[in-house]
Amino acid sequence: MQQRVGRLRMADGTEVAYASVGAGRPLLYVDGWLSHLQLSWEHPEERAFYESLADGCRLVRYDRVGCGLSGSSTRRPSLAFELEQLAAVAAALGPEPFDLMGTSMGSLVAVAWAAAHPETTRRLVLYGGWAVGADVSPPSAREHVLGLVESHWGLGADVLTDIFAPDADPSARREFGRYQRASSSASTAWALLALSYELDVRDLLAQVRAPTLVVHRAQDRAAPVEQAAALAEGIPGAQLVVLPGRSHLPYAGDAHAVVAPIRRFLGLHARPRAPRTLTPRQAQVAGLVSEGCTNREIATRLGIDERSAEGHVERIRVRLGFRTRAQIAAWYVSRHDELGR
Repeated sequence: MQQRVGRLRMADGTEVAYASVGAGRPLLYVDGWLSHLQLSWEHPEERAFYESLADGCRLVRYDRVGCGLSGSSTRRPSLAFELEQLAAVAAALGPEPFDLMGTSMGSLVAVAWAAAHPETTRRLVLYGGWAVGADVSPPSAREHVLGLVESHWGLGADVLTDIFAPDADPSARREFGRYQRASSSASTAWALLALSYELDVRDLLAQVRAPTLVVHRAQDRAAPVEQAAALAEGIPGAQLVVLPGRSHLPYAGDAHAVVAPIRRFLGLHARPRAPRTLTPRQAQVAGLVSEGCTNREIATRLGIDERSAEGHVERIRVRLGFRTRAQIAAWYVSRHDELGR
């Protein structure tokens, strides 16, 4: 699939970047805290998640103001400003109702939109969300994380990476930390994180009329599963699906388990798990991993730079559905033994 990036201007002149992939009925995706349309598309694990959602529909994502490819603004983040940005993107989709999906903080924005604009929302999907930001974590923990983001963005991003993707391997966590820092400035990251703790949509839940699916991981470290239950209980007729896992990011861990119920709910055909096959180059890299080679040693053996070697290993891990290099090595050895018989 190829991603198409466009730009639009809000009434106040602020530029919002959006991206489309796939074809068919629109699925408008409201991302969590931070995003970067280009970097996320270059990240194998995240791209695979979006491609899985976009098979059979048109997935539309956007960078909120101050993040990624979108412009900046002097306005303080707020729910009203979030809804203005969503409205600008929704207007570009045309007059027909669309499916709406919100993840993490984006879930609260999606709830507010669905409550205010029932005529536009065909179906609503909420992943990793909450009803009351103040109940996500104790005040001391919130103040600690906000302080880190404000005073030391690099360390703050690393701490949040451990919360958002505890099951990712060290390489993937380092990459996500870099991704967060490249997505926004420290001041914007702080303001948006503070907003996520301030939002409260309890009074809006009963106003949602669209069929709703709430998906959550049971041990999500960023958002307690009790908050997912609060969303499902407050929205009339909502379905709740609780999956095993600790990662807050939908594409970390078993992403197929997240995508499958969403696709069923949206009326899209079931998408099988990707076959466990590698390209010739990936098989070569997997073989070197099985020999215990580091990324630097793989790069030297293949005559490529270390960053390319790291990218090959990451793509292999995503394609095979593994979390660690040890799993890659074990898989390669078992396959090699089978072929040698």
